[in-house]
Amino acid sequence: MTDALATTDALFFASLDRAAAERQVAAATRGAEDGELFLEHRESEAISLEDGRIRSASFDATRGFGLRSVAGEAAGYAHAADLSEAALARAAETVKAVAAGYSGTLDVGPRATNTRLYSDLNPLAQMDFAAKTALLQQMDAYARSRDSRVKQVMASITGEWQAVQILRPDGRRVADLRPLVRMSVSVVVEANGRRETGSYGTGGRFAYDRVLNEANWKAAVEEALRQALVNLDSIPAPAGEMEVVLGSGWPGILLHEAIGHGLEGDFNRKKTSAFAGLLGQRIAASGVTVVDDGTLPNRRGSITVDDEGTPSGRTVMIEDGILRAFIQDRQNARLMGVAPTGNGRRQSHAHIPMPRMTNTVMLAGPHGPEEIIRSVKRGLYAKNFGGGQVDITSGKFVFSASEAYLIEDGKLGAPVKGATLIGNGPDALTKVAMVGNDMDLDPGIGTCGKQGQGVPVGVGQPTLKMTGLTVGGTAV
Repeated sequence: MTDALATTDALFFASLDRAAAERQVAAATRGAEDGELFLEHRESEAISLEDGRIRSASFDATRGFGLRSVAGEAAGYAHAADLSEAALARAAETVKAVAAGYSGTLDVGPRATNTRLYSDLNPLAQMDFAAKTALLQQMDAYARSRDSRVKQVMASITGEWQAVQILRPDGRRVADLRPLVRMSVSVVVEANGRRETGSYGTGGRFAYDRVLNEANWKAAVEEALRQALVNLDSIPAPAGEMEVVLGSGWPGILLHEAIGHGLEGDFNRKKTSAFAGLLGQRIAASGVTVVDDGTLPNRRGSITVDDEGTPSGRTVMIEDGILRAFIQDRQNARLMGVAPTGNGRRQSHAHIPMPRMTNTVMLAGPHGPEEIIRSVKRGLYAKNFGGGQVDITSGKFVFSASEAYLIEDGKLGAPVKGATLIGNGPDALTKVAMVGNDMDLDPGIGTCGKQGQGVPVGVGQPTLKMTGLTVGGTAV
């Protein structure tokens, strides 16, 4: 592995004097309690194919800094794409105003770590453009060769490499080199005048060969085709209140959206979360344990250090149904009198950090997935999810199932189309009746939005049985 500090020094301090940068950080945070200079270099690319032809291809390289000073609940922030002493001096003049008349004591900086959770190598440099476009065309041809009902194929490859260095007011420096790749494929099938779609994606913090080797891309095409053919045979979904079984892995996105955001420190400090003031109290059924774990190697949501320089951690938020902790950045942790959890994240140098999830996972329980299905007299099995909407303040959610089946007398029945799950996150936690022993992580496709910022995340869960959820359907 390369030395992250040496690599980022070469990227940033060829045009910016390091000693001058350190002086500006110290000046900008004088009288404040916290702050940092966040330096970022990012390279990204995206290539997409539709019906055998490359539809779009892009490459982008950005570089810049974000300078922050934190005084109590206030924060001053300035950013620029110009890595120069003049730009940094202007930024320092701007952000130091937040601590004018304030006499804070500089907080202790984050501890150091020698942990590395992913490769330092830049994936964009490991495979040329021609090979990537040829592979996308192979995916198209393979999908069409598998079934004559395939009418349309869409596939894409995206990758990025982010190099960051964080300069603390005490002179400490922290660096991280972050690869991220993703491959996605969608297949449209048609029979008897009916068209349906299936899709699959995978990715993580590693080189392209982990997702683009022949076995992996063929498996992705097969899975997208399988989902499309299942939907081709689907019937309208029923509606009403019923027992719902959620599949393992990606359906954890419901947990992330409907519950996870409510466990972020800023919402609880401001008392806008449904979970505010409930630490130590039961908020979920027995057997429900939820962790946010940014330390899982190579996962999409993992980070060696967060965007404030704090090493990533594993935070048990709910333990056997009891609310134990929130995830924190440095500012909210200090204001709430707790330790930071390594969840201070930002989209880029142009964004201020805030508490964000990494990989949010419900841990396994004692029940086999077949046992869970057998326990349902009449209900719905939601194996995969599509889109959804959540009100973070109330926890109310609406999620659409991209692959779902009826459950009748303990057996899986016909696939259904148009099923949506409607509920309230805090209430849904209390309706978990059985937790499976098959915990799985999502395939590496999640991006989380909050206050206009998007960051890569992971989710995971075992098969779950939930009672009394409202299912919105299309059956008349």
